[in-house]
Parts: sequence; C-alpha cells; structure tokens
Amino acid sequence: QAQLEESGGGSVQAGGSLRLSCVVSRSEFFDSTYVLGWFRQGTGSEREGVATIDVIEGTAYADSVKGRFTISKDIAKNTLFLQMNDLKPEDTDVYYCAAARLCGIRTMIGNYCDIDVWGKGTLVTVSS
Repeated sequence: QAQLEESGGGSVQAGGSLRLSCVVSRSEFFDSTYVLGWFRQGTGSEREGVATIDVIEGTAYADSVKGRFTISKDIAKNTLFLQMNDLKPEDTDVYYCAAARLCGIRTMIGNYCDIDVWGKGTLVTVSS
C-alpha cells in the first residue's frame, strides 16, 4: 500500500476549482514530528512547494497560490486536502503529496526539507 496516494486531479477551465485528496496510510504523519505538504512540478521545471501544514506552526503557502488555495486535513479520514479555487493556466502541473520529518512549514515550502515520503502525483490541467 502506498504511504501517500493522491487523487482529484483533472481538467478544468480557468477560474474553476478542484479539490485534491491525499490518503495518508501512516497515522504518525499527522503528529507533531511531521510536516505534510503539496508540491507541484511541470515538465522540465523544478518541483515547487505549494502548501504545507503541521501541528505546531499551522499552514504556509507559496506566494503564487495565497488566497486561492487552502490546505487542510481530516485526521479521522487519514486524508490531506488541497482546495484550489480561481485556477489559472499556470497552475497546470502534476501535484504531489509529501511528508517530511522534523522540518518547518516554511522550510518545506522553500523546498529545503529532506522529504521522507512522496506520493505518485495527480495531474491538474487548467485551460484558458
């Protein structure tokens, strides 16, 4: 069983919304030693931190998605979410769920954490 498994990607027109889900198979990823987050990566580009969440610091977002994306979690359902509103063509990417131990939410956004587990990704396509 995959430790992190994303779903919810798809095709949408600019201005539309999607909600990504990531089923977390290890409950310890929700405790205070881990940060959970969403990254995205397009072909030929570096992986970019999008949104992160942990027990201690709360949430953090990349400047490019602030006010449009919301990260949340449902521990009872072992699921991490990314609500994406007002989508733009430049949001088109493969989105990955990730877990990092003993790292900060802003450090993870900056792509400076050692990631312990990656999901396989889900594709989001936004057309103009």
